[in-house]
Amino acid sequence: MTHPRDRNTIKEIFNLREVLSYYFRKKGKGKKPDINLRIMHWINRISIIIFILAVIILLVRNLILH
Repeated sequence: MTHPRDRNTIKEIFNLREVLSYYFRKKGKGKKPDINLRIMHWINRISIIIFILAVIILLVRNLILH
């Protein structure tokens, strides 16, 4: 059985610092990343945006419309 203090708080659950830092981080100095790495990062960004939009839509459907 878990202790009540071991649970995450709402603030910790909805902490978007890591997501925002992924989008707005500074470019590293050094050689330019190859095309495969750049494509992978764009696919990750698109998938994160789609996931966040889906969560918002589900919340709106379940909380506001019901």
